[in-house]
Amino acid sequence: MSTFKSYVLISVGVLIVALGICFFLIPANLATGGITGLSMIIHDLVPSISIGQILLILNIILFVVGFLTIGKEFGAKTIYASFLLTGTIYLFDTFYKVTEPVVDDLLVNLIVGILIQGVGLGIVFNQEASTGGTDIIAKILNKFFHLDIGKSLLIADFAVVTLAAYSFGIDLAIYAFLGILMNGLIIDTVIEGFNQKLSVSVVSTQSDIIQKFIVDQLERGATIYSAKGAYTMKDKEIVNSIMDKKQFIRLKGFVKAVDPDAFVTVSNVREVLGEGFHR
Repeated sequence: MSTFKSYVLISVGVLIVALGICFFLIPANLATGGITGLSMIIHDLVPSISIGQILLILNIILFVVGFLTIGKEFGAKTIYASFLLTGTIYLFDTFYKVTEPVVDDLLVNLIVGILIQGVGLGIVFNQEASTGGTDIIAKILNKFFHLDIGKSLLIADFAVVTLAAYSFGIDLAIYAFLGILMNGLIIDTVIEGFNQKLSVSVVSTQSDIIQKFIVDQLERGATIYSAKGAYTMKDKEIVNSIMDKKQFIRLKGFVKAVDPDAFVTVSNVREVLGEGFHR
């Protein structure tokens, strides 16, 4: 994927995150972890400073601390996404501030807000970027206390929710903690959806033609296995390839045209690492 397209997708993801935060989570005082949640708490204590301004200050502090303690482990994409989110929230907060929840039901605000935010974060994470914030805290905890990143993130977010209980009450804090758990599930689902691939195996008398179509037309690699039919006891070849759903639709039509009797099996693959895929 080109760098330009990657940054466009990051920008779209950040905008989606900001919509979920500004229209559903902030108006309902749902501090669902992260630096955004901490900014909401500080804003509640110091209303004269906007959430966007607090978010900017905290991100600058965290990036400086991060560079001093763990080195240059923050890529350009993460810096871009972090400050773009900060700027977007600041613009919403300044020119189109939503002061009341979109709907009266707190649970609906939580579900919709977290769903929108999770989809946006999934898009950002899929481009190997993040929105900074507690990710930096997690890496610091990982380096000095040898905690894995997942546990470190949970500790950082749980600390924010604990502070939220003081500012917004225990009920909202419980909703916020539920939102943290939901957010992780949604992000994982979105990333898996973007990266889902199919493992396709074709048993055919036209294996050479099918293999050539996969390599030349679909621009995917393929592996050929020698096999023998248990019923006919005839030697056969199995062509196996990993591809996305659109490519499989093309392959299915081609196989049906060149060998209607071909035997095709398809299975979902959770993750693929290697040439032509993520490394």
